[in-house]
Amino acid sequence: MTEKKTIVALSGDGIGPEIMAQALRVLKVVAEKIEFDYEVVEKAFGGAGIDQFGHPLPEETLLACQNSDAILLAAIGAPKYDNAPVRAEQGLLALRKALGLYANIRPITVHPALAHLSPLKREVVVGSDFVVVRELTGGIYFGEHTLEETSARDVNDYSAEEIRRIIRKAFEIARKRKKKVTSVDKQNVLATSKLWRKIADEVATEYPDVTLEHQLVDSCAMLMITNPKKFDVIVTENLFGDILSDEASVLPGSLGVMPSASHSETGPSLYEPIHGSAPDIAGQNIANPVSMLLSVAMLLRESFDNEVGASMIEQACDTVMNEGILTRDLGGDASTSEFVDALIKHL
Repeated sequence: MTEKKTIVALSGDGIGPEIMAQALRVLKVVAEKIEFDYEVVEKAFGGAGIDQFGHPLPEETLLACQNSDAILLAAIGAPKYDNAPVRAEQGLLALRKALGLYANIRPITVHPALAHLSPLKREVVVGSDFVVVRELTGGIYFGEHTLEETSARDVNDYSAEEIRRIIRKAFEIARKRKKKVTSVDKQNVLATSKLWRKIADEVATEYPDVTLEHQLVDSCAMLMITNPKKFDVIVTENLFGDILSDEASVLPGSLGVMPSASHSETGPSLYEPIHGSAPDIAGQNIANPVSMLLSVAMLLRESFDNEVGASMIEQACDTVMNEGILTRDLGGDASTSEFVDALIKHL
C-alpha cells in the first residue's frame, strides 16, 4: 500500500472555486483507476484569505502548504482587493518566496481542434509542443532598484549556482521529451548572460544524451512566432522568461488551455492555470476548466511520477475538445460542468 499523499487546494477567487471543484472531481475518478491514495486539504488564499484572515497568505495556509506533498492553486485576485493593505497577488509572491519555488514550467501545446483560434496560421502552429522553463527567484526582479528624479537603476544579479540548478531542471525535463534544450540569453551584451552561457555549456556535459543550443533572446522571440515547432525545452532567466512565456501563451489561441508548475529544490511544488480569476464570469458555470485539469495532470506526473494518470487526463481533454465540446472562450457553448461530465465519461 502506497503512502497517502497530501494535496493542498487553494481555490482562491473569481472562477477559482468553480474550476477547482471540477478538477477535484476529475482527480477523484482518475485516482480510483490508478489506485492513487491522497487527501485534499482546502485552505483560504488570495482574496479569500483577506476575507477570512485579513491577509492573502494566512499563517495556517502557509503551514499547510509547507507540510504538503503538492499544492493546487486555481486563481486569485478581484477588483475589490485592489486597495487592500496587502493585495491578493502579493500572497502568491510571498508563497513562492517561502517555498523557494525557483523553477516555473509552462508547457505550450497547440491542440488541432483549437488551431483556428491561434493568431498564427494553422500550418505554423499545429504540432507545436514545447516547454518554457523560467528561473523564478533571481535576476533583475530581485536585484537592487534605485529610482531618482532624473535617473534609475535596476541590478540584474545571478550566481553560478542559481543558473546551474535551473539549467539542470531544463535538461531533466528534456531528457523525458525530445532531448533538446534551447538556452536563451543576451550574451553579446550582458555579463549575466555570459555567465549563463558558460554554466549552460558546463551542465550540458552532464547530459550527453541531450542536445544544447543557444539563442539570443531577440532571435528566440522571432523564432517562436515564425517556427515554434523547432523548440523542445526553452530555458532562460527571470525577465526573459516572463516575456517569452507570455509570448508563447498566445500560440494555442486561449489562456484557458494552459497549465503551469513551479518547483522548489526539495519542498512541494505548486500547480496552477496561467489565466486569471476572471471575476466578470465568476459563478456562471461557463469558465474553461481545461488549464486547471491539465495542471492536475502536471501534478500527477511531476510530483508523484504518475505518467498513467497524467496521460489519462490529457488524452481525455483532447478527445472532448476534438468532439467539439468546447466552452465559450473556445467558440462552443458547453458549460464548465458539461465539459467535465463529458471528460469523466471518457475516463
